[in-house]
Parts: sequence; structure tokens; C-alpha cells
Amino acid sequence: MAFSRYTPSATPAARIGLGLAAVGRPGYINLGRDRDLPAERTPEALRMRSHQLLDAAYAAGVRYLDAARSYGRAEEFLADWLAARPGVTDVVVGSKWGYTYTADWRADADVHEVKDHGAATFDRQYAQTRHLLGDRLDLYQIHSVTPDSPALTDPAVLGRLARLAADGVSVGLSTSGPGQADAVRAALEVTVDGEPLFSTVQSTFNVLEQSAGPALAEAHEAGLTVIVKEAMANGRLAGAAAPPELREIADACGTSPDAVALAAVLGRPWAGIVLSGAATAAQLATNLAAAGIEPDGSRLSALTRLAEPPAAYWRQRAELPWA
Repeated sequence: MAFSRYTPSATPAARIGLGLAAVGRPGYINLGRDRDLPAERTPEALRMRSHQLLDAAYAAGVRYLDAARSYGRAEEFLADWLAARPGVTDVVVGSKWGYTYTADWRADADVHEVKDHGAATFDRQYAQTRHLLGDRLDLYQIHSVTPDSPALTDPAVLGRLARLAADGVSVGLSTSGPGQADAVRAALEVTVDGEPLFSTVQSTFNVLEQSAGPALAEAHEAGLTVIVKEAMANGRLAGAAAPPELREIADACGTSPDAVALAAVLGRPWAGIVLSGAATAAQLATNLAAAGIEPDGSRLSALTRLAEPPAAYWRQRAELPWA
């Protein structure tokens, strides 16, 4: 099923996707991982956790599943889950290329991933993704594009992506950094043989980092599906770590801060899919509660005021420890 044909309208939860960044590898930058993951983060322990989350998400109506080559063994865990459930044919599977996982299953590695958007990296990683996911791959995205990314101008890369799209796999990109809006707008200008190349864009957007919003609205108007990642700001918008204003609104709504934070993003008219990066079944359940929340205008305005300058937000994100 090509992503461009995916219309997430069957259930409210279908607008929430499950991202596997937090459970595909032992180390990541989300807050609270010492509580969220098993003490022994072996591949088998995280395979089991990934499958538990995938089962719970699917049962709740989630139909978009997101992985990446750099998420440790996330593609492998997802492929195993799909293979064990041949009746699950209505999910859309997305993955990403452009970062290579280098931590060798260590949470304390000096370098966890290396970025390269060249054609040789695409060739190597696409072969690896196809080996694992086969024809279940619906969407392939360039991972973490910035405004100066060579992937947006390299004819060799663009040609490969255009051929992939011609073969029925949707092509997209994710963005990161304080220049996300510029990266999104640059991507909207990319054409091959006169046709727009990208059908999706995945960007960080949350109540602390709102700078990409106008560009994402433009992408939506141009016909791209917008996928929102890091709606929890790597744990900064969940539980006791959430700002007091967010916790107060959650209390007033009788729910949790993470649900309100996700609901605030789901309420944007341009947001197609908002990813949950849950690492536990309990987190997933509270994330999915967002689908039933409609914060009123005054409360949404209060959340809008939480926005940080993009440079400050991304500087703090870069300082989060891998754990």
C-alpha cells in the first residue's frame, strides 16, 4: 500500500503512528529510559518489547509504523512482527535512510550514528531495508534533511529516488534542526522530469518547537502528507518533566500531559500523522488517548506560548544524554 493512498480515517487512533526509535536500540536520547526499558537491554528483550508495542498499537487502530536504518534493529524487529502476522495487511510501513547505526548495541558508545546522504549510502541501505522488509516497504524517507543537504540537489540521489517512486514506493524526507522550515520549502521545489518528487515530509513539531508550522502547512497545501515526529520533545512534555502549564491543562482535562501535547499537534489542520515514540505499553495507552481530546481555544493559546526559540530548543536537544 503506497503511503499516498493511505487515508487515516478508519478510527481516531489511525492518525497516530508508532515510531520505533526508542525500542530498536539500547541507547537513545529520550528522558526516563532507565525506567522505561528492561535492565538488560538485550536484542531479544527489545525485540519482545517492540512486538508488545506493535501488538497493542495495531489492536488500538494504529496503522502507520515508522522505522529507520539507524534505529538499531528496528527494521528487523518490525519485519519479524509482520512475518509472524500474515493477516496484518492493512498497515503502512515507513523507513528512512541516510544515517548508519554505529553504536554496536552499546548505550555508552561515543558515536551512535553517522550521517551521509550520498548515492552510495542510499544503495547500501536500501538493499538492507529491502532484505528485511521486502515488499512491505511503503514509504522510504531521507533521514534528517537540513537546508544544505546534498540529497536535495544530487542528480544521482534524486534519480534513484524517482525510480523508487516509479516502482510504487512513496518517497519522503524527514527534517531536523533549527532550519527545518527552510528544508521543507527547499524540498517542495524538488522535481524530477517536471514532477514533484516527495509525497511526505516528517518534521519535529511540538508545543516547545513550533517553528516549522507555517512550512508544514505549505507542504500540506502542496499535497504532501505531513508526519510529525518528536511531539513529546524527547520526553520533555511527559509526566513530571512537562511544563506546569501543560500539567495544569492535563489535570483540567482529566488526562496526562503527553496526551494533551499530542492532541495539540493532532489539532493542527495540516498534521496527517503524529508519531508516538512510546517505549512502554502504558505510555502508548496515554499517547493514544490524545485522539479523543479536543483542547479549547484558550488552552491551545496557553500551549502556544510555551514555544522556545528554535536555536535554543535544538541546542538543548543536542545536550540530552544517550542512555
